[in-house]
Amino acid sequence: MDNPIALREWAVAVKALEAGRQIIVLRKGGIAEETKEFRLESPSFFLFPSYEHQRGHLVKPGTSPSVADTVAAFEADPNTVVVSSYAEVVDDIEVTDGETLRKLEPFHLWTENYAEERLKWKRTKPLHVLLLRVYVLDRPVAIPNDERYGGCKSWINLAEPMSALDARPALEDEAFAQEVQAIREALAGGR
Repeated sequence: MDNPIALREWAVAVKALEAGRQIIVLRKGGIAEETKEFRLESPSFFLFPSYEHQRGHLVKPGTSPSVADTVAAFEADPNTVVVSSYAEVVDDIEVTDGETLRKLEPFHLWTENYAEERLKWKRTKPLHVLLLRVYVLDRPVAIPNDERYGGCKSWINLAEPMSALDARPALEDEAFAQEVQAIREALAGGR
């Protein structure tokens, strides 16, 4: 795929997605977004690990790998970013209230306070909860980490051609379907 699109996400969250420990991401849009809000630019994309804003106190205790682990791996070679997964959006749920957001608390690694901060930022805009089917690349791609990939924005166009043809699901079909069902039941008040 020439000039593939990627979603920038905290490296610790990308690792959780790849390990099947969660299937959601919380998006409000970055400060540098052209539209000043989050928009789903593509129904499928690569996951680009970001290290800029992730902090240990913003994720739940016991998150594995820890923020420190992902930062240490990045600091070992800050000139390279390894893209190792691809995602397809199963649902884009817009959340506008704290009660709905709290129902999702068991399904992600962020602290309740951080999730609430994301909801409150740009109050007039909804928080997008993306349910993702994640695929782990058999051959991760190391790409140069340069300025075009930096900044507070959700979407980036990768300069390097990439392929998701040789990828395996992070969760098998049945486990993924169960997780989607559990999230939808929680949102409906069934949990």
